[in-house]
Amino acid sequence: MIELDLQQEIIQEAELFAAREIRPYAKQIQEEQAIPRSLICAMAEKGYLSASIPTEYGGLGLGPTSYGLLTEVFGKALPAVRSLLTVHTSLVSETLVRFGTDEQKSSWLPKLVKGEWIGAFGLTEPEVGSDAKNVKTAWREEADHYVLNGKKKWITFGHVADVFIIIASKEGKSTAFWVERQFAGVHTKAIEGVMVGGETGLAEIELHEVRVPKSHVIGRLNEGFEYIVSGALDQGRYSIAWAGLAIAQEALDSMVTYSRKRKQFDQKLSHFQLIRGMIGDAVTKVHAARALCLRAAEMRETKDPQATMETTIAKYFTSKIAVEVASDALQVHGANGISSEYPVSRLYKEAKILEIIEGSSQMQQEMISHYGLKAYYKRGGTV
Repeated sequence: MIELDLQQEIIQEAELFAAREIRPYAKQIQEEQAIPRSLICAMAEKGYLSASIPTEYGGLGLGPTSYGLLTEVFGKALPAVRSLLTVHTSLVSETLVRFGTDEQKSSWLPKLVKGEWIGAFGLTEPEVGSDAKNVKTAWREEADHYVLNGKKKWITFGHVADVFIIIASKEGKSTAFWVERQFAGVHTKAIEGVMVGGETGLAEIELHEVRVPKSHVIGRLNEGFEYIVSGALDQGRYSIAWAGLAIAQEALDSMVTYSRKRKQFDQKLSHFQLIRGMIGDAVTKVHAARALCLRAAEMRETKDPQATMETTIAKYFTSKIAVEVASDALQVHGANGISSEYPVSRLYKEAKILEIIEGSSQMQQEMISHYGLKAYYKRGGTV
């Protein structure tokens, strides 16, 4: 991990980059439903696509705290760009670092780091979402390769990705495969008509008799869910926790700025008590969300065994308050809130997605409740 001063310098440079290269073009990117390849290349050149990857593999080597702050920077500027970090960096590249062989890492990571390859994570299917253990995509073994058949859906960057980590099953056990777009039998179809996120290349992936070399298994056969999926989702949830904070903070900034400039009844909106109450609640929620993210980051820095649960708590809370704060920000904007000329309508839609991806809020509640029922049970307590 690189020195803290250098990490802080990288965050500051990223803020300038976002202000110059992303914010002025955010509306255009959304309208064109695609992140320009030139922007992806510029981010790769700066090292942002490999921010959390160790320097030995060409990454920036940011620790969890700095990577979280970087995620917030891009999440505030444009959530679709933050999605690129969540998927390409957290789900794909970090998974390869953790579970790949030395040969896999030396062969594939440089292309991911340089942005020559964009990666996507193929878990969700048309009939399988939260029930991730029961994927229907199947694999079988032949002489010198494996053969995959199945369909994935709602895959972020699936329509533009060059490589995929595909989770497939056999006899109730799942395995992670490294699948390249160029393999025969790989077909993607863009998902259209979505409420938000069209610029992230959401897609269905069809796999028909796809021959995968035996050297392309990530981790061990039949241990894809226990290690690869669980580990990747933990990394993804950490990124989404900061994404929720980013949207909530951006919505709060917009709410405060608008209320201090907009006049009604010859007064600034910020002078009305009910508006100030909404702002007060939003400030409190954002501060609480930031504290949870920083706590999760600290525990990940020290490799605390409870870091995964703290990450889950942070993801659940920040995605929840992102919706609430964005909703209040839209309310403060009144009719202007539903106009594309103001950012709050986009923020509201983007916030809602966070309650679904990387495990729905209901799944997070289940996980947190299981933890709570064990951690806070007092055997000697009264009934």
